[in-house]
Amino acid sequence: MKFFKTKLTVALLAAGLSFSVAAADITVAYDADPVSLDPHEQLSGGTLQMSHMLFDPLIRFTQEMDFEPRLASKWERIDATTFRFNLRKGVKFHSGNTMTADDVIWTFNRLKNSADFKGVFSPYEKMIKIDDYTVEIKSTEPYPLVLQTATYIFPMDRKFYTGEMDGKDKSEILKHGGSFASTHVSGTGPYTITTREQGIKVVFDRFDDYWDTNSPGNVDKLTLVPIKEDATRVAALLSGDVDMIYPVAPNDQKRVADTEGLKLTTVPGSRIITFQMNQKSNPALKDVRVRQAIVHAINNDGIVKKIMKDFATTAGQQGPAGYAGYDEALVPRFDVAKAKKLMEEAGYSKDKPLQISMMAPNNRYVKDAQIAQATAGMLAKIYINVDLKTLPKAQYWPEFDVCASDMMMIGWHSDTEDSANFSEFLMMTRDADAGKGAYNCGNYSNPEVDRLVNAANAETDPAKRATMLQKVEQILYKDAAFVPLHWQNLAWGSKSNLQIEPIVNSMNFPYFGDLIVK
Repeated sequence: MKFFKTKLTVALLAAGLSFSVAAADITVAYDADPVSLDPHEQLSGGTLQMSHMLFDPLIRFTQEMDFEPRLASKWERIDATTFRFNLRKGVKFHSGNTMTADDVIWTFNRLKNSADFKGVFSPYEKMIKIDDYTVEIKSTEPYPLVLQTATYIFPMDRKFYTGEMDGKDKSEILKHGGSFASTHVSGTGPYTITTREQGIKVVFDRFDDYWDTNSPGNVDKLTLVPIKEDATRVAALLSGDVDMIYPVAPNDQKRVADTEGLKLTTVPGSRIITFQMNQKSNPALKDVRVRQAIVHAINNDGIVKKIMKDFATTAGQQGPAGYAGYDEALVPRFDVAKAKKLMEEAGYSKDKPLQISMMAPNNRYVKDAQIAQATAGMLAKIYINVDLKTLPKAQYWPEFDVCASDMMMIGWHSDTEDSANFSEFLMMTRDADAGKGAYNCGNYSNPEVDRLVNAANAETDPAKRATMLQKVEQILYKDAAFVPLHWQNLAWGSKSNLQIEPIVNSMNFPYFGDLIVK
C-alpha cells in the first residue's frame, strides 16, 4: 500500500503569528470505494461522498443543518410553487468548460430520469432558464423541501456528457457500470481523478481551477483505499500506513482514542439500519402475524449493546427524534414469547418451521454481517430457519436491486433530513415511473401510506405535516412493514494533525475539499 507522507513546511507571514500550511498528500481508508463516478447512478452514501469531491451542489448543509451557498450564490421563493437560484459566474468544470444555467437545467432533467433520484425530484414540474446565471425550479404543488433537494443538484458538464462514444450515448445512466459517466468525470469539485483501480485505490488530485478560492483545504493529493475488514483498517492507521479511516468499529474506538498521535472523531447519526421482508418472494411474509413475530424476535437493545458497543440508538420507527413524524410511543418491542405465539397462530412450530433466505452486505454498514448473523440466530428461536448470505457492497447492490432474497438489509439516511423521505423510497408502493418505493424490497403496499406521504409533501404547515407523517409511522408500526434495528452513529479515526472535525457531519459526506492538514 503506497503511503504519501505529509509535508509540514510552514510559511510565516508578515503578520507575526499567522501562518499557512504547505500542501499535503494523504491516504484515507474506507470500508469500500465508490462503485461508479456517475453521481446519478445510485442514491447512496458512497455516491454522495464522491459527489462532494468531484462535483459541487447548488447549496449544501452545514454541520448545524443550515444551508450554505455553493454553486448557487443566493436563492429566494418567488411564489408558492417557484424558487429562484442565482448561479456563481466564472465556475469552471474540470474539462475547462464554463458552468452556466444550461448545465444546471441539463443536470436537473437527467436527475428526473434517474431511476434512483426521480423520486426525490418528482414534486417538480420543470426547471427553466431566466438568463445564463439564473434558474427557477417549479413544483406542481407548494413543496416544503426545495432547499433540501437542491443539495442533491450537482451540476454536470453538459458539453462533456453529451454526444456519443463507441456508438453509445454519453449521457446514459446505467446501473452497475458500463456507461460513459460511470468511468469519466468532469465536475466543478475540488478534486479530479488521476487513477482509479476499482477495489484497489482511487487517487484524487486538487483541481487547479477550483472556483472556491476561499476554501481552507490544503490537501493536494488524496488516495482512497478500500479496506473491508475493521481490524485491518485500524491496523493500517496504527502503523501509519494511512492518515484517516472510516468507519472505526465500536470495539476499536477506545484503542484509537488512547493512541498517542491519533484521535477519534464521532458524530451522532440518523441513518436507520433495517431489514425488509419480501412479501413477493415469500408468501408467508404477507401474513402480518409473521412480520410482527419477526419484529418481536429481534433484540434491538442486545444488538446495540453487544455488537455496536452502545455506539447506536435503538429504533422502533424510521425517523429519529427531532424529525417530523417521530412518535415517542413507537418503541422496540422485543418479546420472544409473543413472537412464538404469533408464529404458532400463523401455523408454524418446531416441527413445521418457516424457511426464509436472508442477504446482507459485509462492508457497507457498521458490523453489518455480524448484525445479520445475530438476527438469523434470533429468528431460529421462533421457528424460522434462515439461509443467510453476506456479500461485499459492490456485489450486494445488484442483488438488492432485484430483491433477490426474502429478507434484505438496507440502511437509509434521509436525503432531505426529513422522515417522509424514508417512506418515499422504502415503504411507498413501488412505482418505477414516479420513482416511489425504489428501494422497497419488502414489496409492502398500503394506499393510505401512499396518500399520506404525498399529502405531507404538499403541506407547508409544519404542524399539519408532522401529524400526517406520525400517522404514517403508526401504520407502518402496526403493519410491521419492516424490521427497524437502530440509528447508526459515525466514527472516524485520524492522525492528530488532520483537522477533520470541521469537515465531517451527520450525513457522512465529509467535505474533503476543506480539509486542513498541519
